This record gives sequence, structure tokens and C-alpha cells, in this order.
Amino acid sequence: MVTNLDSQKGLQTIQGLRSQFLQPDGVFTAMPFWFWNGRLEREELLRQLRDFRDKGVEGFVLHPRMGIPDTIGYLSDEFMTLVEAVVDEAASMNMRVILYDEGMYPSGSANGEIVRRNPEFASRGLVMIEQPMKNTPEWSIPLEEGDRIVSVQAIRRTGTDLEGIEASKTQIIEMAEEFGGTVSFAPPDEGEWSYAAFIDRLSLGTIRGIHYGQDDGEPGAPRAADLLNPAAIQLFIELTHERYYERIGRHFGSSIIAMFTDEPDLLGRKHRKGMLPWTAGFLEEFIRSGNREEELALLWLESGDHTADVRRRYRKAVRHRMEQSFYKPLHDWCEAHGIALTGHPAASDDMGLLRYFHIPGQDIVWRWLAPEGDLGITGKHSTMGKCSADSARHRNKSRNLNECFGVCGKGNSWALTADDMKWYLDWLFVRGVNLICPHAFYYSIDGERLHERAPDVGPNNIWWPEYSRFSQYIKRMSWMMTESINQPEVCILCRADHLSWELARPLYEGQMEFNYLEEELLQEEAVLKDGMITIANQRYRIVLLEDVEQFEPNTREKLKEFVRHGGIVVEHNRVTASPVSCAEPGWEILHTIKAAADRVDQLLPYRAEFKPVSPGLRISHVIKDNIHLYVLVNEGETAIKGTLFVNGEGKPELWDAWSGTITPAQAEVRDGGMDIALTIERRQCLVLALDPDASSNIDPVSTKLEAVAQDLNEGWQVDGAEGAISLISWTEWEGRAHFSGTVTYTRELEWKPSASYADVILDLGEVHEMAKVFLNGQLIETKLWSPYRCSLSDHLLTGKNVLQVEVTNTLANRYDQVSLPSGILGPVTLTTYTEV
Repeated sequence: MVTNLDSQKGLQTIQGLRSQFLQPDGVFTAMPFWFWNGRLEREELLRQLRDFRDKGVEGFVLHPRMGIPDTIGYLSDEFMTLVEAVVDEAASMNMRVILYDEGMYPSGSANGEIVRRNPEFASRGLVMIEQPMKNTPEWSIPLEEGDRIVSVQAIRRTGTDLEGIEASKTQIIEMAEEFGGTVSFAPPDEGEWSYAAFIDRLSLGTIRGIHYGQDDGEPGAPRAADLLNPAAIQLFIELTHERYYERIGRHFGSSIIAMFTDEPDLLGRKHRKGMLPWTAGFLEEFIRSGNREEELALLWLESGDHTADVRRRYRKAVRHRMEQSFYKPLHDWCEAHGIALTGHPAASDDMGLLRYFHIPGQDIVWRWLAPEGDLGITGKHSTMGKCSADSARHRNKSRNLNECFGVCGKGNSWALTADDMKWYLDWLFVRGVNLICPHAFYYSIDGERLHERAPDVGPNNIWWPEYSRFSQYIKRMSWMMTESINQPEVCILCRADHLSWELARPLYEGQMEFNYLEEELLQEEAVLKDGMITIANQRYRIVLLEDVEQFEPNTREKLKEFVRHGGIVVEHNRVTASPVSCAEPGWEILHTIKAAADRVDQLLPYRAEFKPVSPGLRISHVIKDNIHLYVLVNEGETAIKGTLFVNGEGKPELWDAWSGTITPAQAEVRDGGMDIALTIERRQCLVLALDPDASSNIDPVSTKLEAVAQDLNEGWQVDGAEGAISLISWTEWEGRAHFSGTVTYTRELEWKPSASYADVILDLGEVHEMAKVFLNGQLIETKLWSPYRCSLSDHLLTGKNVLQVEVTNTLANRYDQVSLPSGILGPVTLTTYTEV
């Protein structure tokens, strides 16, 4: 609800916000991964660094990467001398640096040095080995070097295919030390009994190293460390963090702002299958979590509803151990040295593990999210934007990060487009992400580096000459979503390791903003009063959840207390005969997701409403310095036209972060608010700002325009071709099947203005993929995605004009040896709009 503000304060604030929006501080810069992946030379590193700065990139994540020659050891004196030179230069240019804590990833092994120093620190896991007892009165457990027996048990198989066990009959088999790994057991009945040995075993997991021969599956791949072992992590900190501090500690807390830890993997990559994370002495924590030793088999085998509870408690115990052994020591070290801990866990929805991050993060990778289909709002990866953003919101952290674009090309490694990048950025911003880490800028794309988690999204791609526009856009939108409080009154309750995308989808499609709230935060931090949940700067009156039985008992009690205070719980439970233990006034149980979403829609007293409802529109209502801002993002493939109703007063303005323009919006006052007619183009993000000092009683301008279109499909010429050409893909031209580069299209056009023309729009139709439009030798606009439209009205001459379009296509054709559509495919039109 918009409130009346002090007019003078509002005036000063809106003016200040406009200025900050158009020229945001460098602290909001993109922080790209800078892959140090070649024969590193000081002058080349410094040249690239200055090139970044010239394009408006005022920071980076220094990332050692596959391709560094063997002669430059990880964290060696030679390596650190280069690091020192680059960080000194960055400091001189007021750039920001995030250090990366591994070489290469996942984090926690110091490029294998931890295990080389102490083999006892190698990654471990728990395995279950089973032997049927029939005809086996005595069993010698097959053990390997380094194995530790955790427990030996007798289990009774059950079910039609003996796929489960009868957990109540499991018995622990005591094993005398003098018999080593040999056990015996007399079954108490004629059932299908088995021996089950639970072994703490080396996982043989690895990480990806920085030298050739150290990649997945290669003999030199560095061994992964035991991240659940505090002693191993202490050595990790000594080898990495302390090493950096020793050489460049003078920049900590100033130019160096954070240390990045990257998707630590408890078992390591390429680990042996069938394992679960484990470490020495972890059985005690398994039991302290509420499980019993006799329930170890339920980590693999089924035994009714109880199985899910055992596994949930096990995951919670592992997560708690990971927090205490890995994340907390890194958090404490960073805090003691004046920098932030940032990065992200391995899973897209692992919200609980973000507790100890000063800057919580996540990672868009492998095109699991994408513009096509419904990939932006389906599947667990669709939760990752709000995973980091909502963690930050509820824990009073001003920034949250996403490492984005990695291996996100469509079907081919170099097929990522500027169009895709814009979609990903807007997808993140409207969900609250405000620190962008593009993956990645490459030191080198020579040889094998060309396809190493490609593409380069910076200096080695076609849009680099235009990158300052991306830089400024990222700064503006990162500023927009920093220290601004979003306004949903509904939260989706989630577990620490699971966020429901199914419940979120209809809220997105119905423009109902929400946040994910962890159950632990509900238990520990939330204040219940006057029918609201208050946590940090957020307030919720509706809790939406999936099946309350999946949550902890104390969470259920907290929810009951919430409804007794006047709050509302909407539970989706697929079971028709739902448990009635929680059914009480204020707690509604519905059996379809649609019904639950419809009920939330009915219960929301107010939100920004767009009519007609558009499934591709996302809205985030935020307040920044007492000014109400509505971030509107079109995630679909066609323009969205309609009317936005907002409840409140103030003069509406449209802020476009890509073009850097602020324009008045037409509004019509009604019912204590206003209707604003809007068109949100494909790949567009608009911000509606309400100036509280100005009146919103604006009469809409009803100008009727008549459109006359001129066909410009014929008459185009291109360099090196005789005569006019047809508007077809270059890949159909002789010798151009795998061409990547720039082609200039030229044609003449005649134009005669009418006395009352309002605008003249050039529409190039389908283009692949960057188009620079020139009229009479003057650059008019550079377009990087559809719609490829621009206004020529201020530049057309009466009579003959020369129109030129420089088109640059994807590098995938050259680097991936494919033939993706390239050039202007049209149809091309010039439309004159005349007032009538």
C-alpha cells in the first residue's frame, strides 16, 4: 500500500533516485569470472584488465582455470607474483576483486594439495554391502585398504520383489575385534535375512585441476578432500586463504571484497557410485539427529513412511556438519580479515547452506533454465534466483550473487546469444539477485580452451564492442534491487534443502509476488504479531506450503501459533484424506495446486495487478528510500500489452535501464489508485516509479495513429556480391556455411514526409544476431535482440536516403562448425505513423 510521504523529502528522494539510477556507483558492477587459463604473462593480464575497465566492468573474480602451464604451479611464487601485479593495478583503477579459493573446482581441496599432504584427509563416503544369510552362517566382510566398519546389522527383506526391509526387526551384530571382518548371525525366523555392513570408505572423488591432464577422469585429476573433517578444512584455509593474505593482505577490505567458494562436493567428482557423504565419527551425529543406528539401511532401502523421516534427519545432520566444518570456518576467517564469504553450494535449491555466506549465491549453468518452453518456472533449478535473494532478504544481507551463463548456449557451446543473456539477466533481477558474475571472460580461447565450459561471454565474443551497454544495464538493475524492500504478503514455506517450484509457478503466472521462507528461520527468527510474520524487513500474512507433514514438528506448532494470531495458512496436500491435526480456523487444506493458488489470489488484499493476466509477465514491487518502484519483466516471446493498476498516489514514470531513459507514463485515476496503460516489449524490463510529490490525476492522451508500411525486402546489396541479394541466411551462400563475422547490407530508400507524421519505424524482422543501423552514414542504433526495430524519424531526409545495416552473426558457426541462421531474414518494413 502506498502511503502519504513528506512532500519535500519525497521530491529530494525521487530526484536523487533518478540520478543514482542513471549513473549508479561502480560497486554495482558485474563481477565476471576471469579465467586465467593460459600461459600467463603480466603485460597481457594488465592489458585485459584495462580493457575490462574501459567497457565499464569495474570488478572481477580471479579464477585459476584449466590451461595454466605446468611451469606455473597453483599458488606458487610465480603465480602469486602475477596475482599481486593484477590486484595492485585493479586497486589503482578503483576496481573490486573477488578471490577464488580453489584451482579449479569444486572448492575445498587446494588443487589436491590437502590429500597430498595428508592422505587421511581424502574424501569419504558410506556404503552398504549386503550378503544374503541363506547358506552363509558366517560372513567375511569384503574390506579395502582404508575402510572403517561403522556398523554390521541383520536386516529382513520384505515386499514382492524383496525391495524393502522390515525395519522393526533389524538387529545390530556385535563383532569381536579378534575376528576382524568376520561375523555370524542366526536368523530368528524363516524370512529372507541378510547381513548388511556399513563401511566408511574412500570415495576416490576428484576435482578439476588447472593443468592439462587434471580434468575429470584423467590420471592427474586432484583428489577431493574430506569437507566434513574440520582438520582438513583448517589445512585448506592455511594453504589458500592465508597464502593470499600473505601476499596481498594490504588490499583486503578495500579492493579485495570477498572470497568465492564454489559448489563444494562432499564426495568429489567421479566418486564411486552408491555412496552417501560420511566421515569419521559421524555415526554419533546420525544418532543425535534423532535416528537410530539400526536405521542406517533406510538410507538406501524402503520401509514405509518412516523412511522419509530418517533420510530427512540424515540430510539435516550432514548439512549441519557441513556448515560447522566447512562454511563456518571460511565465514569466520573472511570476517576476521575484513572480506565477505561468497559463492554458492552445489544444489540449486540448497538454501540452508547459505546461512554462513555474507553474500549468498547461486549458479545458472547448462541451460537448465532458458527462455524456451517453461524452463524459467519449472524444475528445481527455477528456484535458484529466489534461493539466494530470499536468503539474503531474511538474513539482512544487502547483496546476493549469481554466477550465470556458464555452458548456456542453445545446443552448441558457442551458441549463447546477447538475446539469451538479456533474458537471464532480467530473470535474475526481477527475483531479487543484485550481484552478477558472468561466466566467463577468458584469458585465452586457444586450442582446447575454446570449448572449456564455453562460451566466453566477454572480450572474445561478438558483443564486446557494445559491452559497456551491458555493464551499465547490470549496474542500474543491481542498484535497483539493492537496499530495496520487496512487498509480497505471501511466503512459500520451504525446507532448507528443497524449494517448491510447483507452488511457485502459478504465482509467477498470476503476477503474485512471493518469497521463499526457510522453516528454520520461521522457528528461530520470525516474530508473530497481528496476523503477520515479521522477519528482517519482510512481513507476510499468508503462508503457502506443500504437505505440512514434511516439516519438523516444531514448525507445525509455529504455524498453529501463527493462525491463532490471525495469520492464514494455505496448504496444498494431494492426499484427499488429509490429516486434520492442523485443520483449524485460518488453516485451509486444498488438494490441487490450482486451487491453492486461486485461494491465495482471493486472499491477497492488494497487489499490483496487470490486466489481462499474462503468464510471461513478472512483477516485483519494491520500496527504495520510501519511493515505490514496480519492476516489470517480459519473460515471454511476444510483446505484452495491457493495464497495470497500482494502489496509491504519485506521478508515474517509466524508467528503462537498458536505454537509460525516464519518461512520463499516462495514467487514469480510479478507486484510490491508478491505471497505467503499458506495452512491455519482448526482452524488455521496465521500472514504474511513483513520484510522491506530483499528482497522479493525469488525463490519458488518446492520440490515434494511422500506420502506412513500406516494403523494404528488395534492393539490398552486400559486400562482395554483384546485384541485389535475397534475404536468406548466409549459410545458404556459397562458401559461407560456417562463416562467422560481419556483413554490411545497403540499399537506398525514398521518403516523403506527411505534414502530421508522428514517427517512422524501421523493422528488420528476423535478424541473426547483432545489427548496427546507419542512415546516411550516421549510426542510429545497435540492436542485439528482437524486436529489431528503431526510429528513423529524426534522421530521414526528404527524398533519397542510404540505409546500411551491419550484421554480425554467432561465433558458433566458426567455432562449433555448425550452420545457424545468419544475417537479415526479414521481412523488412518502414512504417510511417501519422496522427489522425
